[in-house]
Amino acid sequence: MYQFSRAIYRELAPHIAPRKPGSDVDDHLAVLHACEAAVARLAQDKFTFARPAQTLFADIRTYFPMSEQQRVLRVSSLYLGYAREFLAEHPFAYHAVSGEPLQCRATTRKGTPCRRTPLPRNGYCPSHQHLAETEHGEQLVAA
Repeated sequence: MYQFSRAIYRELAPHIAPRKPGSDVDDHLAVLHACEAAVARLAQDKFTFARPAQTLFADIRTYFPMSEQQRVLRVSSLYLGYAREFLAEHPFAYHAVSGEPLQCRATTRKGTPCRRTPLPRNGYCPSHQHLAETEHGEQLVAA
């Protein structure tokens, strides 16, 4: 996942606007952290992170001149699309590298997160598969 965030940053870094005098924020570092956060969230919340490219664009667009805004959105969309495809093919890749345990998306009756390992296709463990079917039905009704 590291490669995707760094690829976004490398592609956009030459186009970051010059630093404003008196600013304490390192613009390059802020863009890099935003790219890493977007890719990490995509890997962790792939079922609930609806629009990662638009979120990343909203986070970093202030660091670029107006003439580069379209490039920023296009690059963000392209590389986050690649990351999404990679995660679809390798659903456990991020968790293998980060060391974070996979957890089911459901909560128990006590309100605590389910600690069972989820299935890769929908993020729910075998005990909570009925929630995935309900969620899918609600999405169809909403559409």
